Formats: sequence, structure tokens, C-alpha cells
Amino acid sequence: MSETDINPARLEVFKQLFQSVAEEMGEALMRTGYSPNIKERRDYSCALFDAAGETLAQAEHLPVHLGSMPRSVRAALDAYHLAPGDMVMLNDPYAGGTHLPDVTLVAPVYAAGRDTPAFYVANRAHHADVGGIAPGSLSLASEIYQEGIILPPVKICRAGELDADLLRVFLRNVRTPDERRGDLLAQIAANRTGITRMEGFLARYGLDELTRYGSALQDYAERVIRALLTEIPDGEIYAHDVLDDDGMGTRDVAITLTLRIMGDHATFDFTGSAPQVHGSLNAVEAITLSAVIYALRLAVREDVPVNAGTFRPITLIAPEGTIVHALPPAAVAGGNVETSQRIVDVALAALAQALPDRIPAASQGTMNNVTFGSANGSRYTYYETIGGGSGAGPGWHGTSGVQVHMTNTLNTPIEAVERSAPVRIERYTLRRGSGGAGRYQGGEGIARSYTFLEATEVSMLSERRTHSPYGLAGGVPGTPGANLLRMPDGAEETLPGKFRRTVPAGSTLTILTPGGGGWGAAGTDAHSVEAGSTSTDQPKGSSS
Repeated sequence: MSETDINPARLEVFKQLFQSVAEEMGEALMRTGYSPNIKERRDYSCALFDAAGETLAQAEHLPVHLGSMPRSVRAALDAYHLAPGDMVMLNDPYAGGTHLPDVTLVAPVYAAGRDTPAFYVANRAHHADVGGIAPGSLSLASEIYQEGIILPPVKICRAGELDADLLRVFLRNVRTPDERRGDLLAQIAANRTGITRMEGFLARYGLDELTRYGSALQDYAERVIRALLTEIPDGEIYAHDVLDDDGMGTRDVAITLTLRIMGDHATFDFTGSAPQVHGSLNAVEAITLSAVIYALRLAVREDVPVNAGTFRPITLIAPEGTIVHALPPAAVAGGNVETSQRIVDVALAALAQALPDRIPAASQGTMNNVTFGSANGSRYTYYETIGGGSGAGPGWHGTSGVQVHMTNTLNTPIEAVERSAPVRIERYTLRRGSGGAGRYQGGEGIARSYTFLEATEVSMLSERRTHSPYGLAGGVPGTPGANLLRMPDGAEETLPGKFRRTVPAGSTLTILTPGGGGWGAAGTDAHSVEAGSTSTDQPKGSSS
């Protein structure tokens, strides 16, 4: 197909049509979801795929989901031929998933008179509990079997009918079956919404037209990424940073990147990164690819769709058995939420050396994952992430109190938290002074305090408690975060970044999230700052 056969105005129309399908799926999922994690935080993502299972369009949901979701679709298609009304469910990180709480549903879209799918729709939602050793299924663990129920690709719907037996098995393995059932049914409804909308477009425009412009959009995304890469001189760029620890005794877990540019192609080579660890910070390869694509997309100045074409100019080298490409049975819950953020930090540090006029300093570099549930047998679980400071950039200050990079969830309102769990939010403010100073100031972190009204089992997976978010071009690093516990008798304790413990009624947990790094030396003109300080052989602001 020649580019001259494509009408640019019509291409934009189809770009918006395809994206609207994913957006409408997300609205359906949010409106019919059961848990605060879905209804309030909107911890889900939706996307549309072509007949080959390649990404065609996605809503502006969570980057960590969307970049890795094609692996889930591929796993579903490798396992089954999907007939009309079929739907596959999976969460296995080693078969297309990310971590066990993220449950993905994949369904086909058929055109009239065809015996193979014309498109696929898929959504991924984070369930606030899928079993495992601790409420919330996001805690310290040393193997994946401790993290919850593992679902390879299995059919949850056949010819439009829900598989009640499979649903019973799933619900028997979780702490909050009513909530899980509600969220899973909302996911099914979201996919059916996408199917209905695509069937309408097929009737209106025809399969050939939709396929032609879908392919053109993928080609367009590829051209934009290749054009970006040609702006970078050929050669190698080195970047390095570390994770604080894995919660099981391993500290300063290295992530090392060599970025090689050759014409309009980029190789992201993570050779030299640490071996996979005993704790749950291990990332599967799909997470690493997702983080790389996200970082590269940040450098693009135009509104380019993220689809299969975005991936074509990229080669990923992530050695097996490392922190960026873990192998079974490694625990991976934290790889999705924490290691993904550090991979972004490293990728952006490399890109900043090549494109210093558009890459920001490090943002908070963590999702501050808080999970808790009853320690006395009552059936509730709760999960949320907490925002922090975003990094300042060449020409802008960082934003305070926001979710950054691989997460794109919303704030959970205090009222929703207190309605869904026996907890009282005592404090919720910006953490003044936590953003790194510079010509442009890093964003401020957040202070959030929970007082538990009954004995509670609490888990925390957080990063940047030891190593600060780096500044760039002479900017000051952001302030690291901290986790603090005050017992009912007034005794206070500083907790590690990753922990699981039972606390008595009346205890207060305070989470202080990191600030973003500053950009440029204070008192300098932004245009006079040299980019040479972006090298990250030793991460700026890290403790030795």
C-alpha cells in the first residue's frame, strides 16, 4: 500500500475512531467496576488489536499495562482459536502477563461473513487481591507461587456464556470474592462494549477500509519514531541506576543500559544489569519493553499514536535471568510497579544525553504501593498507589503530587478509602521542600497518613527511600521518601521501603513520597546550561 493512497484527513478520522473504542471500553469498565481500585483509581487499561494481534490503538490509560499487553494477546491467540462470543482470561507473567493482580481479558471481533477474527479487543485491570501470602497480593515474596493464583490463558466465556466453573475456582482462591466477581464482570462488559462499537464501524466503513487505515496508522507511528532516532547521532550512550533493595537482603540492584543508535534504529541493551533477585522486584521482559517504549515516546514532540509501528525500530536486549528479564519461579509483583519505574529512569537518563532539550530529571521513581487487609478474619482488602513529585525539565518546573511515568492512575478520595476499609486518613498534604532545587524546581512529594481502626496486616512496596531521584544539568536531586509507623502508645519507628507486618488498632502509618529532581543549576539561564551532566555512570543523589 502506497502512502499516496492514504488521505491524511481520513487517517486522522480513523485514528480517533480506533482510539475512541478503547476509551469507551475504559468508561464502561470504570462505570461498572466494583472496587475503589477500578472505580476511583482507574487502575486498568484498554486497547484494540488487528487481526494479527498487533496493537492498533489504545486509550490513554497505564503505560505499564499498554506496552506489555500485546504479549497477553499473543499468548491468548497461541492458546486458542477464538470463536464469536469467546473470551480468554490470563494473568501469568510468564505467559504474557505482568504481575498476578493484573488480569487480562481478550476477545475477538468478527466481520459479517468471515470465519476468522477481524480485530481483537482486550483490557487489563488490577484486582485488589488474587490470593497469596498477604492481603492485596502485593507483598514480600520469594517465588511467584506466594503471590496469588496463577492463570494461564483460559476461556472465561465460550460462545457468549460465562464459564461458571472457572469463575468458582478463581473466586475460591481470593480473599474478597464478591469484589473480584464484580470487577471481572466489569471487564467482560468492557470487552463487549468494544466488540459492539467495532461491529458498528465494520458495518459503516467495511473491513477493507478499516484494515487499510489501521495499517497506515501503524506505518505512521513507525515513521515518527524513526524520524526521532535520526535526530540522535550514531553511537553508544551509557546509563546506570540502582534499586534500593529487594526487601530480602539484596541492596543496590543495578540496572545498566547501553543505548546504541544506528541510523533510524535503536538498540536498548541491558547487559550488565543485576541477576534476578530473591524478592519480588524481578521484571519480566514485557515490562522492560513497555518501559523502553514509554521513555522513547516521551521524547516525541508530536501526538503520535502508540501502536505496533512504535515497536518496529527498536531492538531490546534483556539477558534472561536478570532483573529486567526474570525467569520462573521468580517473584515479580514489584517488578511491574517498581522496577518498571527505574527502567524508565535509566532510559530517560540515556536519552537526556542525546536530547538534552526535551528530557526531564528523574521523577519520584516509585508507585508507593500500599496494601492492607484484616488481621482478624474479616474479609476486606485495599490497595492504592500514592503520587509524588515529577522531575523538572529544560523549560518547566516539575509537578507536585502526581502519579508519574509507568502508572497513570488517579487519586483515591479520602471518602472512598474510609468507606471501603476500617481506616481513617489523618493527613494528606504535599510534602513541602522535597522537590530538588535548580533553575527549574522538581515537584513536591506527598504525605499521607493512615490510622487503622482494627488490627491490620499491612504490606508496602516502595522505592527511592535510599537513592534519591536524580537531577539533571546541575539540578539538585529530589528528597527520598520514607515510611513511618506510630504505635498506639506513641512509639515511633522508621520502616524499610518494603515490609509486611501486622499492626494493632490505633496504629498510624505515614508515607512520605519522594520529590522530583531539579533541572539546571540555580541562578543560571536555562539556555546556558550544558547537557554534559546528564551522564549517569553513578546515579546522581544516590547514597554510597
